[in-house]
Parts: sequence; structure tokens; C-alpha cells
Amino acid sequence: MSIRVEFDDQVFQLELSQASSIAIPLAFNQQQPNHFGVDKAQAQAIEGDGFVGDTRRGGSCNVQSISMVPHCNGTHTETVQHIIDQAVPVGDALSSSLTSCYVLSVEAEAAANCQESYHPNLEASDRVITKRALEEQLTSADLDLMGAIAVRTLPNDTSKQSRTYSSDEQPPFFTTEAIEWLSQSNIHHLLVDFPSIDKMYDEGQLHNHHIYWNVPAGSHELTDTTLVHRTITEMIFINDDITDGLYWLNLQIPHFQLDAAPSRPVLYPLTDVTEHDGDEVVGIDNYE
Repeated sequence: MSIRVEFDDQVFQLELSQASSIAIPLAFNQQQPNHFGVDKAQAQAIEGDGFVGDTRRGGSCNVQSISMVPHCNGTHTETVQHIIDQAVPVGDALSSSLTSCYVLSVEAEAAANCQESYHPNLEASDRVITKRALEEQLTSADLDLMGAIAVRTLPNDTSKQSRTYSSDEQPPFFTTEAIEWLSQSNIHHLLVDFPSIDKMYDEGQLHNHHIYWNVPAGSHELTDTTLVHRTITEMIFINDDITDGLYWLNLQIPHFQLDAAPSRPVLYPLTDVTEHDGDEVVGIDNYE
């Protein structure tokens, strides 16, 4: 099946056969990424009343219960409910799971070498993603056309898929200027390959989260100006064979009535076929 989409006065063919998941596969009870030292995501067979949910142990079928912390055990998507008292469930977050997405690669730099800031504190050893680095990859005008941005940090080694983040292995994060630049755009979805858009040890302020969702610093209240349509997806992994550029994103989220849930973002390549006649064109707007 051939599907064509129109974006910014260009026509692209959506390559459905070339889907690439940028979620980290979650291997329960095995090696997996971890943030803040929480327990591993675990799975175990259900047992009781003579039943065992494990065919290897004589059960008629496999039935497992799982325990996990979506924010810390792997790829997950969160809503503004992460920082406010009111319910904005992640399972209700998408009016459509399909949108345009720009993949860009940036190098995190030592805070000592940058001229940007962070609240509440920025230490010389911190590794940050700056507004300057983002602007080198994408203009504000181009950013405004996107429904989503997926950020790949460099170097991009596969250890990200099982890395344990701690005081000795702290992940990068956005500077205040960088998140302000992103938040002033039209994007609905921000995807990153690190555990949080904020500093790991930030005195619990989550200042970048507040900026992105337009929630006043220190507040946990939903207001008329809160950007409830926005999501953040963290701990993705973008393989090196996925080049920087424009894609079609399918953000897959279970219908959990929580602030966050494990998720599976999938990218589809777009081939420019503007000069060719062909199948019916499906328009995509700037958001979703």
C-alpha cells in the first residue's frame, strides 16, 4: 500500500515497510536501563489453586504479572500530570498518534564551556544540551512546522539501552534557554534519549518540565494556559542507521490512566515525491 502525505507544500511518500521503533526493548528481570536506582522491571508467573502460568513448568499457558516504574525502567511517555495535582492521563493524551517528527543529533557539552543557564544550579561537570546546539540543526521556522522533535545525543553508543544512571553516571539535560526555545514552538511531542529533560539532582524542582508545559515554577496546579496537549517521551534509543531529518511518527501509548506509561514511538521514512503524480494525498498539519 502506498500512502502520500503533504507537508509544507511538499508531497512525501510514507514508507510503511521501513518502520523503525525507537523504544528500548524492555527485558524483564534482565539487563535494562535504570534511573534513580529503582527496582528492575520484573515479571513472574501467576500461581495459585493448582495453576501455574508457565508452560515450562507444566502450565497450560503463560500468564505473568509485571512490576515496573515507567519513569525509570525504560522508554516512557508522560503528560503534565507528572507535575500537577489534577488528572491528565497519558492514555488520553493523543487526539492522533500520527504526526511529523524531526530527528536531530546533538552533542552534550560540559556546562563549564557553555554560556547558558539552568535553574536551580549548573555545575561545571554537568553535560548540557544548549539552545545554540539545537539551532545549529534546526531553525525556529522549521521547528514550528513540526509536530514532534526526537533528540539523539552524541556519542550514541548502545550502552544507552542498559545504562544505570546514578550520581556517578548522570545523564545530560537541557539548559533553560534550550527548553525555552523548544517550548515556544508548535511541537506537541518532545522525545529524548536520556531519562529526564531536567537535571537528575535538581532539588526536585523540575524547572524544565514546568517551562515546557507552561506551569509556574513551584506550582502543581492546572491553569487555563497549561499546555495539556504536550507529551514528553524519555529514554528512547535512535540507531545510527536512522539519519537526521524528517519522519512520520507513530507514538504508541497504552490507555493507562496515569501520568506516564511505557511507550513505543515508531518512525517511518518520508520520500519526497513532489514532482510525481500518484496516489491520493493525505494532508498532515503542523501538530497531529
